[in-house]
Amino acid sequence: MAISSSNLYAESVEQSRSALVMIEYQNEWVSEEGNLRNLLVEDEVHFESAIHHSKSLLAAARKQGVSVIHVTLKPDAQYRIFGDATFGLRAAIPNANTWRGDMQSIHTDFEPLPHEHVITERTGASGFAGSNLDSFLRNNGVDTLFLAGFATHVCVESTLREAHDKGYRTFVVTDATGAFKESQQTYFENEVLHHFGHGVSVTQFDEMFEQ
Repeated sequence: MAISSSNLYAESVEQSRSALVMIEYQNEWVSEEGNLRNLLVEDEVHFESAIHHSKSLLAAARKQGVSVIHVTLKPDAQYRIFGDATFGLRAAIPNANTWRGDMQSIHTDFEPLPHEHVITERTGASGFAGSNLDSFLRNNGVDTLFLAGFATHVCVESTLREAHDKGYRTFVVTDATGAFKESQQTYFENEVLHHFGHGVSVTQFDEMFEQ
């Protein structure tokens, strides 16, 4: 549930201090042949809408000169980065044999430009887990984040929570995030998001930098 632009913040959002964090725009989710997409996504219309809006979001960020960061998940072939986990995502991913081969590739609709930073060494649900995301942001003077990607109630939410705890002003572009079911998306927007950040639409994101 995005909120009106007038209620976001009294102070302006600075383009030079902001970054769009694109979470897992890889073939596992974005491709129609994606293993996770076909295994987990129940509301295909909702999920496809998030992909569609994400294309507009990426174009808007590039137009406005907002830094774009692509957060990927690229485990090694033996999944050693997850250790000998017996529960949670670190166990489920090896058990499902996902994130292999071309499924790790960023979908062609979201290919990074040469100057855009790509996170590849991530080891957990949050985009900060085991990665250089925090140091990259701080080294480049970024204090405001816009999150988009998949899945809303898993990796996007994990990144949101950690971004909050690290002191970042964080927005979730809600129509550019997708959960397995629309009910999960609704719960996140109504019951979780306001504790850690704010929701905006793609249109509102664009308007914030037009001011």
